[in-house]
Amino acid sequence: MTWLHSINWVYSASGFGIGLLVGFTGVGGGSLMTPLLVLLFGFHPSTAVGTDLLYAGLTKSGGTAVHGFNKTVDWRIVGRLALGSLPGTAATLIALSFIDTGSAKAGATINTVLGVALILTALTLVLRRWIQARMARLSERLTDRQTFALTVALGLFLGVMVSLTSVGAGAIGVTVLLVLYPRMPTVRIVGSDIAHAVPLTLLAGAGHWWVGSVDWALLGSLLVGSLPGIAVGSQLASRVPDAVLRPILAGTLVIVGARLAL
Repeated sequence: MTWLHSINWVYSASGFGIGLLVGFTGVGGGSLMTPLLVLLFGFHPSTAVGTDLLYAGLTKSGGTAVHGFNKTVDWRIVGRLALGSLPGTAATLIALSFIDTGSAKAGATINTVLGVALILTALTLVLRRWIQARMARLSERLTDRQTFALTVALGLFLGVMVSLTSVGAGAIGVTVLLVLYPRMPTVRIVGSDIAHAVPLTLLAGAGHWWVGSVDWALLGSLLVGSLPGIAVGSQLASRVPDAVLRPILAGTLVIVGARLAL
């Protein structure tokens, strides 16, 4: 089969490892994959982000199908998020089209924003329960109109952040949604966040393809490894203590984020 000749098995092995961790922790692959492509394999930040966005969109489509079948998606929340994220994504992509994303200056800027996004992701992983507890009283006082507006604002933030870095839709999005919808089961929050990430990452990925920052051979190699990795990680997740994995992952993201931002 000729397509096998285009597969880089080193990238596939890395994709398998990232997929395994995503299956274990539920944290979006962008928090792990994009820094790996930039720091270990030397890809330009814009290429790493653009390729990872399409990778995330394709992999999360499967997750959305499962959550939809199990009726663990609140499409009202998905719609509210999309009201903010899709215009935010479109505006960010239009801005990127006027910039030479392949330049060293653009790469340095993306690295800095990516580093900050990784540190924010790490903080939300470690402080999620504390944030929920501290914001519980505020959540109870929110009106439906205020909840609607804040959900749209969250979508706008995620649209810009994800389009620039491919990071944020998972840990940050879920944490804020848990605060805004405290009575909703966590599985529906996670399912809704994953469902929203599909149009967001596919639109952002298509925009990066349009400006020429997607490596299709790399994308194929990553998917060959990550899809089975996610499947295996999801099966084994219950056997690995979450209290062990999350601090390790958060510490890694802080170190990597600081390395990119500074």
